Amino acid sequence: MRQAITSHAPITLSNATARRLVLHLQGLTRPPGVRFGPGELLAMIEQLGFVQVDSIQWVERAHHMILAARSQSYRPRDLQRLAETDRSLFEHWTHDASFIPTIFYPYWKHRFERQKAKNRAKFSSWQGPGYLDQCTALLDRISTGGSLRSRDLDRPKDVKLDMWQWHDGKAALEYLWRTGALAIAGRSGFEKIYDLPTRVIPDAIRHQAVTEEAFIDWACRSALDRLGFGTAADIARFWDLVSIVEAKAWINSEMDSTQNLKNARLLPINVTDCNGHVRPGYVGRPDLLDIAASLPACPVRVRALSPFDPVIRDRKRLASLFGFEYRIEIYVPEAKRIWGYYVFPLLEGDRLVGRIDMRARRSNDTLEVKRVWWEPKVKPGAQRWAKLGAELVRQARLAGVANVVWLEGARDQQ
Repeated sequence: MRQAITSHAPITLSNATARRLVLHLQGLTRPPGVRFGPGELLAMIEQLGFVQVDSIQWVERAHHMILAARSQSYRPRDLQRLAETDRSLFEHWTHDASFIPTIFYPYWKHRFERQKAKNRAKFSSWQGPGYLDQCTALLDRISTGGSLRSRDLDRPKDVKLDMWQWHDGKAALEYLWRTGALAIAGRSGFEKIYDLPTRVIPDAIRHQAVTEEAFIDWACRSALDRLGFGTAADIARFWDLVSIVEAKAWINSEMDSTQNLKNARLLPINVTDCNGHVRPGYVGRPDLLDIAASLPACPVRVRALSPFDPVIRDRKRLASLFGFEYRIEIYVPEAKRIWGYYVFPLLEGDRLVGRIDMRARRSNDTLEVKRVWWEPKVKPGAQRWAKLGAELVRQARLAGVANVVWLEGARDQQ
């Protein structure tokens, strides 16, 4: 029999249940061998909420690795079709640049308005004010002449830029995109193609309007649907659409100390961390117990995850639930790196069991494995090595290379 739930009687999730809930809601309990096409791919991205875009192609770019971890039949051309032909996805910012289902575009119009002043101050501080002088002219040029890339602009001569600084034309394009005046029509290689939203976002969606109240409710509720459980900070960080203060106010408005579990809109939750400590202060989606009661088993295969995978990106939550400390070290000086420039976490079942330093060397048609580290309590027996070997074959196929090569010392135990 289910217990009556009030704000004073939270449910406590075991660590194993919490881990499996996270993996399930993020699409990692589904059998990765199940094939799907563009329709199933779109449904998966809607379930995730968004897929982060990243330019680094150490094995394959982050968005492709994220989706391939959930289905070995994933094909990058299907993602391109959804974004550039079907217009079922659009590119914009969550916590970072991402592919987002186009049905969510009406909510992003609130982000555009909220971010205008913030982005103007940020860009002016970083770039200087010169980019603002080009915005109107660039909008006129795109309106009459069609889409363009930053390389299509005349670059200023004899102007010294800092390493991460753009020229004013590129900065103007980015500012216009981030504030909704432009959209991304596609990519050439990996370079953005900017165009007017009227040519990219379907009219029926682009014209939809939602109130501020409905926007905040959706941003919080849809985040919690994908998190399963979280704090106000977790909810606010998921989309990066609302503030923590707004998320707290939303939680308070949804909680009712007199309601029982049957009609609860939010559930008070305690979560057991990887060290057995019970952490209070979470809320859960109202159907959390039903989901927890029917969780499928996690696939036992080993899978390499992108550093930008939804399960990995919140490092604090990752460490608390999975006991896995991770940071990407591309900006860490080589002498100070603990693991390596670009190291991938390894998921087996519902645990992160290790990490791997690997890179696709397309010039010699190989996936090169530099080093594998297993977590302290993980024993790397023959079966586990075999599962990792099978995953490397899949990663090589995704990267478009034929061979897997282990460098000397790659299998040495730490």
